[in-house]
Amino acid sequence: MSRQLSGPPLLFDMPLAPDFSIEKRLIARGAGPVCGIDEAGRGPLAGPVVAAAVILDPRRIPKGLDDSKRLKAAERERLCEEIVRTATAVAVASVAANGIDTINILRASLEAMRRAATLLCVVPGHALIDGRDVPPGLPCPAQALVKGDQRSQSIAAASIVAKVTRDRMMARCATVHPAYGFELHMGYATARHRSAIVEAGAVTRIHRMSFAPLKAGAVDVEMVEAGLLAAQAG
Repeated sequence: MSRQLSGPPLLFDMPLAPDFSIEKRLIARGAGPVCGIDEAGRGPLAGPVVAAAVILDPRRIPKGLDDSKRLKAAERERLCEEIVRTATAVAVASVAANGIDTINILRASLEAMRRAATLLCVVPGHALIDGRDVPPGLPCPAQALVKGDQRSQSIAAASIVAKVTRDRMMARCATVHPAYGFELHMGYATARHRSAIVEAGAVTRIHRMSFAPLKAGAVDVEMVEAGLLAAQAG
């Protein structure tokens, strides 16, 4: 199985919005169908990491696809519904907080990506992965693209589905554990979340006990603000 890594694009090579050009080249070489894979939730103190794999229908690509972090919540929701309705195949998978604690967040993210790809109802001919790492065990050759969600519409679609799915999961979690405000911060290390952990303690199987502030047994505000809080866009 061939695996390729694409380095960071030069500033003047970055498109204003992701397009379908990489996919078209692969399809023209007979490497289709192409799936985009991305994840959401590497940085939070709580909740799962969620990955999505999407094979877009080249004839029905939703307008406005972009890196999920550059879209407002309402636009992500709208696009997610359209992606699910029009794409050739969509699959979502996750690794929960206790799994992240067991194998670490990088391996958990790659495992969620692998699961999503294998759950597609159509076997992809090639996968485009956001980031620098290609998950082991994919069902097809794959290529990692730095800033892929800003370069490939397939990856952008996956980033939207992963983000919306995870946000919905955290909102549902908030109905069971209302003290933490998960529906507002989605598990990231906001001041409200840190305060709730200090007051109510961490929730087993929801909070990531291997992350530094929780692993130490207390919330180290300076550590969180210097590190994990900066990862909120992830």
